[in-house]
Amino acid sequence: MALRKDKKEKPPGEPRKRRREKARKAGKKDMEALEQAEVARGEPEAGPAADPSETGDVPGRDGFEATGEREGLTGVIEEPVAPGGQDELEEDRPEDGEKVKKGLGSSRNILLRPFVKAATRKAIDPEFWEEAEDALIAADAGFDCAVEIVENSKKRILKEGVRDIEGLKGIFRSEVAEMVKSFGEVPEAPRVKPRVIFMVGVNGVGKTTTAAKIGFLLKGQNKKVLYAAADTFRAAGIEQMEMWAGRVGFPVVRHKSGGDPAAVVFDAIESAAAKGIDVVLVDTAGRLHTKKNLMDELNKMWRVAERQLGESPESILVIDATTGQNGVSQARIFNETMDIGSIALTKMDGSAKGGVVLAIGKELNIPVAYIGVGEGMSDLRPFNADEYASALF
Repeated sequence: MALRKDKKEKPPGEPRKRRREKARKAGKKDMEALEQAEVARGEPEAGPAADPSETGDVPGRDGFEATGEREGLTGVIEEPVAPGGQDELEEDRPEDGEKVKKGLGSSRNILLRPFVKAATRKAIDPEFWEEAEDALIAADAGFDCAVEIVENSKKRILKEGVRDIEGLKGIFRSEVAEMVKSFGEVPEAPRVKPRVIFMVGVNGVGKTTTAAKIGFLLKGQNKKVLYAAADTFRAAGIEQMEMWAGRVGFPVVRHKSGGDPAAVVFDAIESAAAKGIDVVLVDTAGRLHTKKNLMDELNKMWRVAERQLGESPESILVIDATTGQNGVSQARIFNETMDIGSIALTKMDGSAKGGVVLAIGKELNIPVAYIGVGEGMSDLRPFNADEYASALF
């Protein structure tokens, strides 16, 4: 394949500005649509989020409603009951890289178009670089990531004299993997027990199911897990958490619907410490930045856990990959409110545009810890940069 230089390159300024503005407008439009959906859903408002240290109330004592007492705690600890659940789990078998590749199929189809066109023209001409940028933007990688990946790949391709399509894809694949790795690594698990992880994000992204699947992964590492059903504002939130926990085979600490979620967190940590539990996974209510009371409630839960542990807990932001650039907006908003340690990207098994991994990491330097590529319990897996890049190209 020839490296064609006889055609004059188009001035990069104006076309790139238009593509950047288009990407920004698309993200803003997605965010507005999500806010309207939240309003239509009728999400309940939390009451004023008073700090327990200021009011004198101590979570886990008589000031909070609960469904009963056990071991001196006010929250009920539901032991797992899942008839046939373990048989279901045994059927969930991971397939080496195939589900990740399948889940990113939509993005891969978009990203490979410039390479197919280049093969048809039998030349790498100026149009190829612009088409590669457009493809990355269309896959939700974001404008800045698209430009950087293409420019770095272009330098290497010209320097190394690469001519074949597989060689071109290999360089793009390498650049994508290196960019993802540059966003940092997932925080190491603290040595203190219990390890407390908050699952946060807007409604509908799959926080509860993701918490269950992370518990399943930890079970495979011989870790003991306790779930805190702190999504007390949603009518079916507690029941959903109990159902998933039953499938995995781990207990749940719960209070009455509408109760104080900070009290649930307090009781869960106390119980975990007493029972030698390794990890507490806290399922929280979905919330947006426009819901100030709910964000304040999340901060209150965080402070309660921080005082009990003597250090900050961890947090995983769950993002629905099908929301595209809106996922970047969600990450930005939550990162302003609390310290987001990593991201779990769900629903990467259909029409999702996988480039959002690059867009989020580039803007906020937040690594992706998990990627969901199916409905099965084992379809949530630790994120691997090389596997991800290979699935895209």
